[in-house]
Amino acid sequence: MERIMKKNKIFSMGVALAIGAGAAFTSCVDTDSNLVDFGSALDSPNDTVYSLFGVLNKMQAIADRTIILGEVKGDMTALTDAATTDLQDVANFTVGADNRYNKPEDYYAIIQNCNYYIAHADTNMSLRGEKVFIREYAAIKAIRAWTYLQLAVNYGEVPFYTKPLMTEAETDPSLYPKYDVKQIAEYFIPDLAPYVETDLPLGDAGYKTYFIPVRLILGDLCLWAGRYQEAAQYYHDYLTHVDEPHYVQDGGRYRWVSDEFLSVIMMSSTNESLMGIRMETQEYDGIVSYLDDIFTSTSDNYYYYQASASPALEELSRSQRYVYEVLRTSSAGTIVPEDTVSPAPDFEYLDINQKGDLRYFGTVSTSYSTAMGDNYSSTHVSNTKITSGFVYLYHVLTVYLRMAEAYNRAGLPESAFTILKYGLSSSTVSKYINQGERNRGGDLLVWDPYLFITNDMVTSTLLENTWGIHAVGCGDTRCDTLYAIPDDLTTLEDSILFVENLICDEMALQQTFEGTRFGDLQRIALRRNNPAFLADKVARRKGSSVPRDEALYNRLLDKDNWYLPLE
Repeated sequence: MERIMKKNKIFSMGVALAIGAGAAFTSCVDTDSNLVDFGSALDSPNDTVYSLFGVLNKMQAIADRTIILGEVKGDMTALTDAATTDLQDVANFTVGADNRYNKPEDYYAIIQNCNYYIAHADTNMSLRGEKVFIREYAAIKAIRAWTYLQLAVNYGEVPFYTKPLMTEAETDPSLYPKYDVKQIAEYFIPDLAPYVETDLPLGDAGYKTYFIPVRLILGDLCLWAGRYQEAAQYYHDYLTHVDEPHYVQDGGRYRWVSDEFLSVIMMSSTNESLMGIRMETQEYDGIVSYLDDIFTSTSDNYYYYQASASPALEELSRSQRYVYEVLRTSSAGTIVPEDTVSPAPDFEYLDINQKGDLRYFGTVSTSYSTAMGDNYSSTHVSNTKITSGFVYLYHVLTVYLRMAEAYNRAGLPESAFTILKYGLSSSTVSKYINQGERNRGGDLLVWDPYLFITNDMVTSTLLENTWGIHAVGCGDTRCDTLYAIPDDLTTLEDSILFVENLICDEMALQQTFEGTRFGDLQRIALRRNNPAFLADKVARRKGSSVPRDEALYNRLLDKDNWYLPLE
C-alpha cells in the first residue's frame, strides 16, 4: 500500500495527529506530525486486519496514561516523595502543556486511524452471505467511541470530527465543533447501536480481550449521557447473555479461614478480565508499560515506587464490616447457618490492612529490606493489579458496578443494592426487591431461568451461583444485617442518593488501580451538579488525620480545573 507522507501540523494548539493505519501491531510508528494518504480502499482481508492491528498499536500510547490519569487525579491513590514533578502536577491539577502525561495528539492519532478505516473499509463485500469486514468495522467504531470518551473525560470539551483529515487545510481546529462528554456520548450511541449484535473480530480466545464489546461501550455512553434505563439494559444484556453469562463467583473472594480470624485465604480472582491493551515485552518491539515502576517497587526504580494507596483508601477499607457465617451440620445431615460473627473492635490483627475489607490487603503488600544497599529504598511495595504485558480496561465487576449505578439512577435502588449485597439471581430478585420496583424494572430483572444457579451435588437442590460484589472483600455480606438501606429513608430520591454513595465506595474498594476512579467521581459530580462532591473527596485523599487540602478543594470547585489543557 503506497504511503504519501508530508509534514503538517494538525491543530495550531499543538494537537498533532500521528497517522499509521497500516502499521503492524508490533512496529514503532512515527508519532510526529506526519499526514498519510493511503489513496485506496481497504478491500482485502490483509488490508483490513493489518489496519485493525495498526489501531491497536496506537492504543498502546495511551494505555499507561489511562490508568495514571484515572488514579492519580482521584482520591484513592497518593504519591510518594519519589514521584516525578509531572506526576505531582497531575495530582495537584496543575498540568502544563509540556507535561509528559498531557499528549492529546495520541488520542487523536487513534481517532484519525479509526476515521480512515471507517471511511475506506469495504463493508459491502460479502462471502457466503456474510459481510466480510463487519466485525472489524464494528470493533473500530467501538474503539473510536471509547477513545473520544477518554479524551472528553480528561480534556473536557474537545475538537470533534469523524472524517479522516487528509489535507493541510482540514487540520484547522476552528473548522470543528467542540463536544463535551455528554455530546460525545449522544453522538456515538446511535452510531454504535446497529452493531450491538455484531461479534468481536478474530474469534480466537487469545484475541478476544483486545476489543471492546459494543454492548459495553454503549452502556458506558448511555451512563455518561444520563440515559440510565438504556445503560442498565445494555449492561444487563451483556452480563446475562445466554451464550456467555458472567458471574460474581464465590471462588473469587478474599476470606478468613475461620471465625477465629487468624488466617486469610485469597481465592482465585472473581474479577474476570474482559478487555485491555496488549503491550510489548521489550522496547525494541514498540511501546512497553511502565506502570510497575510507578505503582510497585522494582530494581529499575531502586524500589522507590511513586504512587500507592492513599490514606483515604486505607481508612475506607478498614471502616468496612467483615461478617463470617458460622455453619453447622444439622441432625438431618444438612449444612445450616448457626450464627454470624465479626472481628471485635479491639481485635489485634497480624497486619492492620486485614481490618475490614480484605481486598486492599489482597492487592497491596509492603515489606522491608536493607539488603540492597544505600541507593535502594528499604520499603518495598507490590501491587497485584499492576501487570506489564497487558493493561486491563474492563473487568466483570466493572460492568456490575456500572450496571448497579445505572439501575439506581433508573429508579431501581433496591435492585442496585441487591447487586452489591446478594448478587444477581432470580431468587434474590423475588426475596429482596419489592413488587413495585420489580414492576418498574420489567425486563431488567428478568433473564434465562437457568442462569446464575447451580445444582448442589450433595443436596440435589438449586443454589445461587453468584455473589454480591461487597462479599468479594467483606465476607458473607448477605448475612450482614447492618449492610442495608435504612428504613427511615422516606423518598425514592433519598434511597437513590444513599445507594449511589454505597456504589461510589464500592467502586473505590473494588476498582482502585484500575484507572476508573476519577471518571467515576466526575460522572457522579456532574450528575448531581455538585462539583463539591468531587472536590471534597480528592482534597481529603490524605485521610482524616490531616486537614483537608483547602487549596486543592477550591481549585476543584471550578470544573474547568478538572481537565488537562489542550493548548
